[in-house]
Amino acid sequence: MQHEYLARAERIMQRIQQLAAISEDAHGVTRTFGTPAFLAGRALVQRWLQAAGLPTRVDGIGNLRARLESRHPAAKTFVLASHIDTVVNAGKFDGPLGVLMGLDLLENLLAQQVELPFHIELIAFSDEEGVRFHTTYLGSKVVAGSFDTALLARPDAAGVTLAQALTSMGADAAQIPADAIPAADWLGYFEMHIEQGPVLWERNVPVALVTAIAGQQRVELVFRGMAGHAGTVPMAMRQDALCAAAEFVLTAEQFAQTHGRGLVATVGKLAVSHSASNVIPGEVTCSLDLRSPSQAQLADAARALQGFAEGLAAHRAVALTWTLVQQTAPVACDATLNTLLAQAIAESGHEAIPLVSGAGHDAVPVSFVAPATMLFIRCREGISHNPLEDVELPDLAAAVAAADRFIHLLRTQNPTC
Repeated sequence: MQHEYLARAERIMQRIQQLAAISEDAHGVTRTFGTPAFLAGRALVQRWLQAAGLPTRVDGIGNLRARLESRHPAAKTFVLASHIDTVVNAGKFDGPLGVLMGLDLLENLLAQQVELPFHIELIAFSDEEGVRFHTTYLGSKVVAGSFDTALLARPDAAGVTLAQALTSMGADAAQIPADAIPAADWLGYFEMHIEQGPVLWERNVPVALVTAIAGQQRVELVFRGMAGHAGTVPMAMRQDALCAAAEFVLTAEQFAQTHGRGLVATVGKLAVSHSASNVIPGEVTCSLDLRSPSQAQLADAARALQGFAEGLAAHRAVALTWTLVQQTAPVACDATLNTLLAQAIAESGHEAIPLVSGAGHDAVPVSFVAPATMLFIRCREGISHNPLEDVELPDLAAAVAAADRFIHLLRTQNPTC
């Protein structure tokens, strides 16, 4: 049996490598939503699904969807999903691993001619990362019925709106409302994903049970001072926007270190307008990414850091604009599904380690309409969003075994759904 799981893992790994070869650049993997590389990658996955004998379709937001039908027409739907878009200069596994593991599970069910008491829909979400339009979960929000149609007018950096991008992709935005799975039709949601952190690597364990997903706040800060000549404006008379931003960056780091317990704060973008070595920076834009499994802690941290930013701006005589770009509440995974997944992990021979995900996942919007659970797979040294991202074959085989067992347990627990 172990040999079978290893063989299946090898096939998944081969597909991972083939998909990773489709990229916008030759370094790492880049497949941002709606680009030719994204469309080519989706077409490859669609061919694999069709070769397995699964009917497929592309919905109004560009999600690729395949369905394995139960012989009971009124049965509920269980969704296997992850995403196939990437960040810029990404790794091979973040997102696609879950999609291709889902394909493997369906191929195995078809090969065994298993009679399902529920429908299974496999979805390759079109845009989880939010790189192009700066809003995450576009694909999963459509499936969950929470897509905001105002987003169709949002432009990318080139001024192309989401609606225009969908048209160029051949997608029909008008069908988006009909693409949602009604809440009453959901049986549940299962996402398989690399951990993107070092816990499993350090503990030498291949898989883990996700108990919750941290909430997030993403903020854009703009500090506006006065540009001036670097050699003529006295130090005491300067309104240096970059110094204000720098002070904020270090304070955000110190605040998260001091107030711990799962809180993390990151400034990942810093843009100096009209920068030059002999010019005092007059305007600086920076990002703030706050995450915590506690909604109260997240809100308190945002208020505290906004207050500090306003105080330092006043002290340095610069203006501040604080704009909340996006926020998501922390979510807990479903207790019933997690009990089954923990049992499946244990029965496949591994400790069911509970982990909170600091990264966001498509399970977040889905969790508001359906029971959701996630399986984490160990990644080498916890590296992710990086070309060095890697998964070892024995860990992937262990994940396949656990996922296989989970679907079996779900079938026996839901004989007539």
